[in-house]
Amino acid sequence: MTKVAVILSGCGVFDGAEICESVLTLWALEQEGAEYQCFAPNIEQAHVINHLNGEEMSEKRNVLVESARIARGNVKDLKEFAANEFDALILPGGFGAAKNLSNFAFKGADCDVNSDVLQACKAMAESKKPCGYICISPAIIPKVYGEGAKLTIGNDKDTAENIEKMGGEHVNCSVDKFVVDEELRVVSTPAYMLAGNITEAASGITKLVHHVVGMIER
Repeated sequence: MTKVAVILSGCGVFDGAEICESVLTLWALEQEGAEYQCFAPNIEQAHVINHLNGEEMSEKRNVLVESARIARGNVKDLKEFAANEFDALILPGGFGAAKNLSNFAFKGADCDVNSDVLQACKAMAESKKPCGYICISPAIIPKVYGEGAKLTIGNDKDTAENIEKMGGEHVNCSVDKFVVDEELRVVSTPAYMLAGNITEAASGITKLVHHVVGMIER
């Protein structure tokens, strides 16, 4: 059976993985007949946001523990990831991708990617295994694949400019479509960078998952 790894970044759009994007990804993988395993780095979140009022809270939370909320407990420490055990990799979005998996939200083009995340993503890239990046997570693609990688986060000008400063080739894309770098075998879609509701987010995510799974046999 096809096996896909999914890297989560916590739980909650403003400080972790976007819950709808994550669930849609897992659902779409099941619809494709693929088996998945969730992973997350065992690190402290950059900060915790009150999702009722948008204010930062004083408490601390762990990315792996929070990701377990989405995965119903079935999530592993990213240090356990082995590229040879999986056929593809997908990263849902949410600010956690830009705050916990990387610090793109704080440093833009000068960002760094968490070492465990970078190692996992690079291992899949070097193995030429198809990978999907959703919402803001494509911002780390240039750090994984190097200069010239084609990707999309939708059409946000400032974000696109930062990505191009990092060496990526940003392609504007509508919410219901995706961008493929055929040579690098990496797929991206805007999801909630543009989506106004869960149906719009699903339109691109399901297509991305279908394409990534389809690339496994090619």
